[in-house]
Amino acid sequence: MPTLDVVSVNIWQILISLANLVIIFLIVKKFLFAPVQRMLAERQGEVDRQYAAADEAKAAAEADRDAWKTKMETARDEADEIIKKAVQTAEYRGDAIVAEAKDRADGIVRAAETEARLEKEKARADIRGEIVDVSTVLAEKLLEREVNADDHRVLVDAFIDAMGDGNE
Repeated sequence: MPTLDVVSVNIWQILISLANLVIIFLIVKKFLFAPVQRMLAERQGEVDRQYAAADEAKAAAEADRDAWKTKMETARDEADEIIKKAVQTAEYRGDAIVAEAKDRADGIVRAAETEARLEKEKARADIRGEIVDVSTVLAEKLLEREVNADDHRVLVDAFIDAMGDGNE
């Protein structure tokens, strides 16, 4: 029978292949593994720095947001206070204007009443004077005698006062 050399196991070839594998592994480890590890470490460091910068930016943004929120609340409170003061001032001024207008109106009414009363008294005095004069003339003509004007005036004033008290 013939021998099969194709399927045969050659120990020396296995050992040489294993030695080649170990040598390639050591060469790759020496020349490629360390630089690749160093490059990965640098990239990891860069990624860590970027994450740290992002965290700092996020913290700064949150701090800015909180500060803005506080400023907005303060601004709202100040605006509310300004509006409240403006409303109070407007109410005070409105009340003052109404009070001043009321005082002026009362003054005008009092002045008109006083003027009307004075006009009424003047008219009464004028009417009395005319009645006295007319009655004196009439009495003189009717009686054909001379009557003392002062006595007659006193009598007519008493008569007018009596009539005036009854009409009012």
